[in-house]
Amino acid sequence: MDKSAKIEFNGSSYTFPVITGSENEEAIDIKNLRSEMGLITYDPGYKNTGHCISSITYLDGENGILRYRGYSVEELCEKKSFLEVTYLLIFGDLPSQNQLEKFQNDIREETLVDEDLKQIFKSFPKSAHPMGVLSSLTSALIAFNPQNETKISMTDKEGVTADDKMYLSTVRLLAKFPIMSSWTLRKIKGLPLNYSNNNLSYTENIAYMMFAKPNQEYVQNDVIVNALNTLLILHADHEQNCSTSTVRIVGSSYAGLYASISAGISALWGRLHGGANQAVIEMLELIKNDNSDIDKYLNKAKDKSDPFRLMGFGHRVYKNFDPRAKIIKKAADQVLNDLGIDDPILDIAKSIEEKALTDEYFIEKKLYPNVDFYSGIIYRALGIPSDMFTVMFALGRIPGWIAQWKEMRDSNNPIGRPRQIYNGPTHRKISS
Repeated sequence: MDKSAKIEFNGSSYTFPVITGSENEEAIDIKNLRSEMGLITYDPGYKNTGHCISSITYLDGENGILRYRGYSVEELCEKKSFLEVTYLLIFGDLPSQNQLEKFQNDIREETLVDEDLKQIFKSFPKSAHPMGVLSSLTSALIAFNPQNETKISMTDKEGVTADDKMYLSTVRLLAKFPIMSSWTLRKIKGLPLNYSNNNLSYTENIAYMMFAKPNQEYVQNDVIVNALNTLLILHADHEQNCSTSTVRIVGSSYAGLYASISAGISALWGRLHGGANQAVIEMLELIKNDNSDIDKYLNKAKDKSDPFRLMGFGHRVYKNFDPRAKIIKKAADQVLNDLGIDDPILDIAKSIEEKALTDEYFIEKKLYPNVDFYSGIIYRALGIPSDMFTVMFALGRIPGWIAQWKEMRDSNNPIGRPRQIYNGPTHRKISS
């Protein structure tokens, strides 16, 4: 039996259909609300508004569930590579061996970087934030692929279809984004820029481009590669968050893929979104500089009148636990054990984790360490500066953004155009 919802207003009753998703999520379809009732909804932050129907990611914050195309992130991290998950998100299914090899080879063919793009990168001052650089470089890719990017929804005179163009834009972005990301890290560290090693797998190549040192033989550390693989998978998509919604709404204007993802990178930049793991390290440094008094700051976190917040604990979506945190905790422990790093900041992080997990207040409030807490620890252990943390987040989120953009275009979603409630002055005239 079809479900519906009734709204009564000014003595009249209006009926609207209720949509049910594959996981039994329900939503009132109000797309005709304004035309039928002359009303709009008021929903700050769109916390109760679904702006699309998607088959990419399922997130159940109450029960700590996160799945990509039906597969749990736990199983994907255990059994699949980041590139396989990338293919899954963008094309809908896990790839066969032949499909994966073709995908990998197509990406390798696009790893050459135009020297003019390198000159653009070099023009940024050392003080430039890596996310600003990355957003600018992603947008600059449009200039090197103008026909493919601006006419991605059309079939050209040579018979190259929109799907062909979409695929080419996808593999180009997947090829060049790790290179641009590694450049930002190497510039901060004063290392020469590195290029892709096409003899390596996708994630191995990311580690190589970031961590290989000049005049030294590069030796791969499988613990680091596996940790990166896990981190990238866990960041690959997260339903309709701020940056993903930005990518979709920019793309709904028929802006190209690179322009839309450049906007998503800027949205991710904020400390309330992708910058949360950077805030974790800044908090740990604050505690270290205050005589490493962990108990003092745990007590401050419990005090409602104190503005201090324990960064990296709890999540606005996950009400019990962040399923990603359980996975990444294991990777964090492996990295710390393998590298044997002596870092007081990381010692403080481990102490906070131990105390908070056994503290009745945090248990009652369900304030468990989230993915940002553990990812910040791993990046710190790998020697990645805190300004680069959000770049690493973006590196993982690229396939999700591409998948969401593609789905938005394939579904012919209308241009995003939110309404507002005006509460400014009524009509007035300029006095003479």
